[in-house]
Amino acid sequence: MTRVLYLIACAAGPAECVDEAVRQAQGRGWDTCLVLTPSAARWWEPRLGELEQLTGDRVRSQYKLPGEADALPKADAMLVAPLSCTSLNEWGAGIADTLALGLVSEGVHLGVPVVAMPYFNQAQAAQPAVARSIADLRAQGVVYLDGEADGYASHPPKQGNPTAFPWHLALTAVEAAAGSRS
Repeated sequence: MTRVLYLIACAAGPAECVDEAVRQAQGRGWDTCLVLTPSAARWWEPRLGELEQLTGDRVRSQYKLPGEADALPKADAMLVAPLSCTSLNEWGAGIADTLALGLVSEGVHLGVPVVAMPYFNQAQAAQPAVARSIADLRAQGVVYLDGEADGYASHPPKQGNPTAFPWHLALTAVEAAAGSRS
């Protein structure tokens, strides 16, 4: 039985390495559908074909038009990684103005396991809205991975290392969340 993972990447440094996350997820047996925020899609624009070839599906970044059929199969799990500070606070406030946020906002309330791993700096993390957004998402059932023990700890400003993003920890959390809802 094929398991479908929606990998949703926001415009944060590790999004430039999202192809590695797709490969790791596929290596674990996930049929991986890639959804990018509009800003992350701009980063990949010249190479979107590479991602589509890798996933075997169209990479989505915009809502479909009314009357268009769904282009993605039903998700068994969703991973939002890297989750930017902006997208975290929009999602936490219930703002679903992008396909990426709309899918997870709805998915978590449809019983789809949703895991999120952030990537932003300590100055952004200090904003009071961040703690509220994390609490709101966790209250809805989102598995939010932050801190060294869970996944990714915010880095000092201008000192992030996007290529060291722990995709493997995020995928392990997805498997645990999906397994607990089977």
